[in-house]
Amino acid sequence: MAATWYQVTCDVPAPLSETVADFLSELSGCGVCTENRDVDSFSPDDIPELAIASITCYFTLPCQIEQQLVQITGFLATLPGYTPIVPPQVSLLGEEDWATSWKAHFKPLAIGQRLLITPSWETGRQDEGRAVIVLDPGMAFGTGGHETTRLCLECLEGLLVPTPSSIKTMKILDLGTGSGILAIAAAKLGAVQIDAVDIDPQAVIVAEENCTLNKVAEQVSCSTTPLEQLGDGYRIILANILAEELVRMAPGIVSRMAPGGSLILSGILAEREELVRNGFDPFPLSFEASLAAGEWRCLHYRRLP
Repeated sequence: MAATWYQVTCDVPAPLSETVADFLSELSGCGVCTENRDVDSFSPDDIPELAIASITCYFTLPCQIEQQLVQITGFLATLPGYTPIVPPQVSLLGEEDWATSWKAHFKPLAIGQRLLITPSWETGRQDEGRAVIVLDPGMAFGTGGHETTRLCLECLEGLLVPTPSSIKTMKILDLGTGSGILAIAAAKLGAVQIDAVDIDPQAVIVAEENCTLNKVAEQVSCSTTPLEQLGDGYRIILANILAEELVRMAPGIVSRMAPGGSLILSGILAEREELVRNGFDPFPLSFEASLAAGEWRCLHYRRLP
């Protein structure tokens, strides 16, 4: 695979990160990426300040990368208080790297007692007694490997164990569906009335493709319908998103639950569990369980009659 990009990463003191990001963006003509931090908040006030920030930019080939590096190092040297940490790091990337390099780490994965998730490029894998979910996450979140998704799946599996007739009458909502994995799992476990919604149109496209791949497109309706425009009477609502968003949407979520229905909340760092529980305490819910995997938590509630 031929290289098509130079990737340049600069480690700089955090207070200089915005200045450096602006310079690199203008120099490269592309956007820049600031180190992705494990943050569970949309509020800048809640984001801890790092001592060092990594800023990455990209230059398309052909490119005189030596000249670009001279400009970058020269600019950095002019910044007040800047002390070189390490020189700018340069690597070559191929076009395919962006979309496919992660696939080497996505392998078939057994979840709970009845589910098996397998990537679309590994066909023929069957486990007796397990419902097989064939998945191609594309640009959307959700392969089952992350603790937040796995906890949701395990909790969902435990709920979808009544008689087949009762499952078929359940309305289920997958809020923030991403790749569609939770909605597909519900369908594979017998549910036939599932709404899968996401604010990202690209995620909805991916979810629809995965539903078709798994032959559950008739059971799952994928859309960008806002929460406030959805109906009510859901027996199960799944929401695997950030803690503060869960709290913000709590009134709308709870109002769409059927009496006795279940609510599965995930995407919650352990340190944010109290925030979410406090946010849902005012509503007519019974707290059932907190499931843990590493630093992540998944909360299960039931709507009081």
